[in-house]
Amino acid sequence: MHDVAAAAGVSRGTVNRVLNGGYVSADARTAIEAAIAKVGYVPNRAASMLARQRSQAVGFLALEPHSLLLEDPNIGAIMLGANSALSLADHQMVSLVIDSDRDMQRVGRYLSGGFVDGAIIVSARSHDPIIRLIGEIGLPTTFVGHPPDLARDMPYVGIDNIGSAREITRRLMQTGRTRIGMIAAALDRDSGADRLTGFKEALGDRFDPGLVADVPLYDYTYGVKGMRALLDREPAVDGVFAASDAVAAGALEALREAGRRVPEDVGVVGFDDSSWALRTQPPLSTVHQPAREVGRHAAELVLRQIAGTEPVELSVVLDSPVVWRHSA
Repeated sequence: MHDVAAAAGVSRGTVNRVLNGGYVSADARTAIEAAIAKVGYVPNRAASMLARQRSQAVGFLALEPHSLLLEDPNIGAIMLGANSALSLADHQMVSLVIDSDRDMQRVGRYLSGGFVDGAIIVSARSHDPIIRLIGEIGLPTTFVGHPPDLARDMPYVGIDNIGSAREITRRLMQTGRTRIGMIAAALDRDSGADRLTGFKEALGDRFDPGLVADVPLYDYTYGVKGMRALLDREPAVDGVFAASDAVAAGALEALREAGRRVPEDVGVVGFDDSSWALRTQPPLSTVHQPAREVGRHAAELVLRQIAGTEPVELSVVLDSPVVWRHSA
């Protein structure tokens, strides 16, 4: 910095303001930038962060099994959206995977140790240990989704799962289906439970609990198993709401196995508008979940908490419209 200041003919304080985003005149900034290039100065970010007690890093935690973490296009899109916002703010994303109690202990120590300035947490369940941990250490955090026991002062980003599930079920009913079932996934998460609630609300008195197949994950294989279970219970089922596009794709496979035509015999709708929705035949009617925007908003909420310079919104709920295609 001394060499840069000498080459630019300014004080070290002026150089410091340029490097840290402060105000200087346009002429001084031009001279300093030219001097930096001339002397080959590279700021020591590690020393700077140590002095400021900041890591310039934000943890990204997706609380899903390894197989689903790698296959779920929504998690990938949320991650990319978050990373784009963090990158613009010159922050690094650190991906942390939790798939066991041992992982939880390890990641808990990491989050508590000052290695990240904040965290984005995806797929927390009801009474998840991570919720208690974040509350105890006071780490700036945004949750994607809203577990029912999330503290009122913990920010989150999400969509209206109940309203969107209700709307797409009503659209399915309008196609003339009379025996509509659901493959309900991930009921230990707010998203899964809320989608089942919306399905029930749309059907009203026509809701039949025997036409709900409960599966643990938003997963293709569980879509196959759930559809087979529905066909065993009610061979006359003519409409299916699958809790995700991956689950719906599995349902389509099971229907093909059973010789049932889609949409002629059975109308099928999904949820997410992920890459699964356009890979299936026919393409899926579904709910558009703006996953990249969810990730971007989550990152921006965390960054504002870290900076402490703006009021922090406690919730951001994004639009999730129905996208109607040929599967129903």
